[in-house]
This record gives sequence, structure tokens and C-alpha cells, in this order.
Amino acid sequence: MNSKRPVNLDLGKFHFPLPAITSILHRVSGIIIFVGVAFMLYGLQLSLSGEEGFSQVSELLNGFLAKLIIWGILSALLYHLVAGIKHLLMDMGIGEELESGRAAAKITIAVSVVLIVLAGVWVWA
Repeated sequence: MNSKRPVNLDLGKFHFPLPAITSILHRVSGIIIFVGVAFMLYGLQLSLSGEEGFSQVSELLNGFLAKLIIWGILSALLYHLVAGIKHLLMDMGIGEELESGRAAAKITIAVSVVLIVLAGVWVWA
């Protein structure tokens, strides 16, 4: 048997530390915002096209799926903002040590969850 063959990796065996997860989520949230802006700009264009377009957008935004998408984009934006602030602080030399990096990742998740829940209450109200 040839032991130099490529082996399929079991991705379930990898366990990333919390700072790595928050960094990956920061990148993912940026992609979600980038894609979400296209939908939001289309809605803005349609709403500014005239009274009929505004009515269409207004009716569409009252739907469950539209509210879910808006909440998703807002959630990505809020997480990206909080994680971005954490990265700015780290660029200034604050929280670069291993233990403070873990604490900063926990604070990032906690603050983001609170803001995302508040955004959900606002969107669904």
C-alpha cells in the first residue's frame, strides 16, 4: 500500500480556538454585507423609480422572508462592526496577548449577540 497517497481530511476533527472563529466570522460577515448591499441598492432603486415601485418595495418589506434577509444583513453588519473595533484596538497594541485575545473574542461574541437580538426585536416589531 502506498503511504504517500493524499488523505481526505475529516474537517470535523479540527477545533479552532475562539479568536480564530471570530476572525473567520468577521470575514464571512464582510462577504454577507457585500452581497446584501446589492439587494438593498436594488430595493432603493426600485423605490425611487416612482409611486408604484415604492409600493412594491413597501409591500415586499412587510413579508417574512424580506424581514429575515434584512435581519441577516443587519446581523452581519453589527458583527462586522464589533469585530472591526476589536481589530482596530489590536492594531493599537491592545489585546495582542494570548489571554487578552481570548477575552476580546468572548467580548466580541457577547456584544454582537446582544446587538443582533436588539436588531431582531427592531426588525420584527
